[in-house]
Amino acid sequence: MKSKIKRFLFLSAIITLVLSSCQLGRFVFYNFADIKDYKVFPKRDLKASATPFTFFTATKPKFPKAFVKANKEEINFEKMLEGSKTVAFLIIQNDSIHFEKYYKGYDDASIVPSFSMSKSITSALIGCAIDDGLIKSVEEPITNYIPEMKKNGFDKVSIKHVLQMTSGLKFNEGYFNPFGHVAAFYYGRHLEKQCGKLKLKKAPGTEFEYKSGNTQLLGLILARALKTKTVTQYLQEKIWTPLNMEYDASWSIDKKKNGLEKTFCCINARARDFAKFGRLYLNKGNWDGKQLISKDWVANSTKIDTTAGSITYYQYQWWIPSRAGDFMAIGILGQYVYVNPAKNLIIVRLGKKEGGVNWWDTMKSIAAGY
Repeated sequence: MKSKIKRFLFLSAIITLVLSSCQLGRFVFYNFADIKDYKVFPKRDLKASATPFTFFTATKPKFPKAFVKANKEEINFEKMLEGSKTVAFLIIQNDSIHFEKYYKGYDDASIVPSFSMSKSITSALIGCAIDDGLIKSVEEPITNYIPEMKKNGFDKVSIKHVLQMTSGLKFNEGYFNPFGHVAAFYYGRHLEKQCGKLKLKKAPGTEFEYKSGNTQLLGLILARALKTKTVTQYLQEKIWTPLNMEYDASWSIDKKKNGLEKTFCCINARARDFAKFGRLYLNKGNWDGKQLISKDWVANSTKIDTTAGSITYYQYQWWIPSRAGDFMAIGILGQYVYVNPAKNLIIVRLGKKEGGVNWWDTMKSIAAGY
């Protein structure tokens, strides 16, 4: 009996080791993306400010209307939030918080992964790198920074192509395929190697296709341009510190030693600090009198452009929900930073899942009431 127990324990230990040490094992063990995934991956830390910026509390808060359009039907706003797997919801206008509530045991200090909202932050860092002269132009071929990809035809792919998701990249975005690109990028430990394996399926500049591999290529370009500095250090220097972020945060990396940031996902922060990133873009890259990102970069990142395969609702890693000048950073499971400059409005929604709500329409409906 004792020998059977020993064999069982030994096999259990081997299975656990395998599951924790390979891409397929981690995919099987952790399965789909989860709001607590920030605990799974190695990371680089971002430090809060000793003198954090804080939004005002509105003296006369203006709450959303009792009913808001979602999924083409009118439902009670707060009941919708409570029943939609939302964990945080903020509405900020004129630098004042009009609505801030947390659900499912979360509060203002709870960490939530950005998931693909980090794409918009990665785009901002590309803009900073151009401002700093580390990257010459969006028209440069990406092979100026990743020369090993010339063999696969990427010398025809510009930085602008990957920013606009018009690179023609062959990339399986399926989140349920353990052997697909997303699994390799999300759970794998060799992002740089995986980037080098990527191929094209069509000519760049002909069609928009949302592929997370584009943003990881941006991350590798940025890492190569920075040389001795990590992408996280650059985020700390260019955005996190100047914005006087309220909380520590982190960026998940692919491996502990000499890891590369998962720039297509995985900045782990709090709702209020995500809102501050929205405020930076609301104010055209200016933060309380200091221009942190050029106005032109913010304008080009959030305008409607249908040239060279681009489409009306996406530009430079930002989603564009309407022709009213508003724009959004979006992550899987329903992470949103919505910005409406005309209303001087920022909305942040973080959740465990989308929760059956059409957040695009809901954000626009809320904005219409302010």
